[in-house]
Amino acid sequence: MKKQQELPKWFKGSCYDEGSTVRNPFSGEEYELTNVELSMYDFIIGSQLVFERAPKRANQEMIRDFQKGLDWFRKNNSRAYMALLD
Repeated sequence: MKKQQELPKWFKGSCYDEGSTVRNPFSGEEYELTNVELSMYDFIIGSQLVFERAPKRANQEMIRDFQKGLDWFRKNNSRAYMALLD
């Protein structure tokens, strides 16, 4: 049984009420994420979009939080991390 996950205190995004299945657009591999994992996943993907499409908007705090998000995800669901974000 999985332990109850919590988002870290630095996380400023919304926590979803429900999880969902996420597909890696490159490999097609899918993972069922909890509501907490999905919230962090969307934060990570959203950050990547900002970095790619509006790099001048990125600042050190955003980059640091992005790295912390990746670390959190790697620690909390390493298999999904490897399939979806690595």
